[in-house]
Amino acid sequence: MTQHYFENTLVKLHYYKFGEGPQIMLCFHGYGMHGKQFKILETTLGSKYTFFGFDLFFHKETKLTDQSLQAVKKGISKKELAALFADFCRHEGIERFSVIGYSMGTHFATIIVEELAPMVAEYIIAAPSSLNPGALIPFFSKNKTGNKILEKIALSKNALTGMLKLFKKLKFINGDDYKILYNEIGTPELRFNFYACFTYFRFLETDEPRLLQVIEEQNIKSIFIFGKRDKSFPPRIGDKFIAKLKHAEVIILDESHEMIKKSFVTALTKSLL
Repeated sequence: MTQHYFENTLVKLHYYKFGEGPQIMLCFHGYGMHGKQFKILETTLGSKYTFFGFDLFFHKETKLTDQSLQAVKKGISKKELAALFADFCRHEGIERFSVIGYSMGTHFATIIVEELAPMVAEYIIAAPSSLNPGALIPFFSKNKTGNKILEKIALSKNALTGMLKLFKKLKFINGDDYKILYNEIGTPELRFNFYACFTYFRFLETDEPRLLQVIEEQNIKSIFIFGKRDKSFPPRIGDKFIAKLKHAEVIILDESHEMIKKSFVTALTKSLL
């Protein structure tokens, strides 16, 4: 595995490259993770794919050129995100690729399919927040009142931890989500990043008709992976959308939200080889 940077006017994008196969897979991790999250696939799929695993915005080594509060509030559009990865592909000489995303990363993978469909061979999303993010994420990201509340809370050390405890008590989030989020707000930088992820990504909403159209028109192989015990994004959230696709594979693992582990590798390898 090697580490690299791709820079343009928007961002200094840090990424990992692993595997040595002829096909390309762009990898988009979940919240609080990093570009190595999918390295677990290298053992079984590294001879088929070369993987590019990105540290997403506000995570690890990737830094926006302007990470001010004003820039975060402006957000990133679908077109801007697609242009970034189109530029990256030109830089790497990539003409065709597959995408894989987990949880938060499914929004990135989905927008790339919507915007760059002719370049996409396979579309794989696990714990797909992009199909249905629930009520809480849109409220704190797109609702002006909700986002202002989040800003005040996130930039206060004690308020954010108190909010998480309240949401757990009210069952807006489950115990697993609480632990994950609590570990991500321990410093002012982490709390800023927490706010930024809600706010900067607010325009990355799935256009279901568009997504359905391009998947069918471009004959993109689509795989949807769920955890049977995932209370955040359970299998039922994909029922209506997936039913509209002529050809789609659904994998349901006996896992909770934290599913990128051996059973995930085994099931996905079986589908791709």
